[in-house]
Amino acid sequence: MEKDSVRLQVIDNIQKAVNDGDFNRKVELGDPVITTQEREKVILNYDILKKKISKKLKYFVIKNATDVITKKVNKDTQIVGLENIENINTGAFITSNHFNIVDTTIIRYMLSKIHKTNKYSIIVQETNFLMKGIFGWLIRNNKTIPLSLDHNYVSQNLNPSLQKLLDNKELILIYPEEEMWFNYRKPRPTRNGAYYYAAKYNVPIIPCFTKIENKDEVGDDGFKKTKYTLYIMPPIYPDSQKNFKENRAYLQEKDYECKKEMYEKAYGKKLDYTFSKEEDIAGW
Repeated sequence: MEKDSVRLQVIDNIQKAVNDGDFNRKVELGDPVITTQEREKVILNYDILKKKISKKLKYFVIKNATDVITKKVNKDTQIVGLENIENINTGAFITSNHFNIVDTTIIRYMLSKIHKTNKYSIIVQETNFLMKGIFGWLIRNNKTIPLSLDHNYVSQNLNPSLQKLLDNKELILIYPEEEMWFNYRKPRPTRNGAYYYAAKYNVPIIPCFTKIENKDEVGDDGFKKTKYTLYIMPPIYPDSQKNFKENRAYLQEKDYECKKEMYEKAYGKKLDYTFSKEEDIAGW
């Protein structure tokens, strides 16, 4: 079976981005571009805390659907290091590598093991709220938080909502690599947003890393199907002896180090960014 041509173009984009040293570049084809009007309509007054009755009802339906999807996607998923978060009793930001449209379910599956899926929110790029079909519907009605650089949204909606969620001991997933890179196995250098907010609200980072392995069977896209092992590392707490700027940098550096070390342990080789489709793209 021939590999899907769109997937091949995405992988070519990944290779170009790696060669250019731009590890946070958008590589997917046809991603939505949000207009000012769409931002005003969909994002600026988005009900992050699900205060509206209609949003609560939709979320109840979505939660059940998401649980079904989570079980299906993760029937072969292994979790390592669950003991590192079993007793966490604060809000926190979970970080992980971003390689698939359903990789949020891996984190959800992990949290189901400690009965915390009701305390799970996901920060999502604002353009994803314009996605069509079932995934767009799931994103708009799940416990998702739009990430937008609009100043009014950040100051009047995002920041106060994050404060309330963290005070309520919510575990918030954010992908510091920013863009999704299809089946890319390596951890990538990060943007600083997750660490800015962890330092701002004095909450820990929970570093996670997902190893992707090939199965023998081939999917409809011509790539081998994959299975996952999620590694959970001990939380990284802000240092009370450091100021805000120092803590942001400290959390960012430590988180990347954790992912790098786990990649090397999981795959049994040193991390470097020489690109190989056969080694770097799972399912090839």
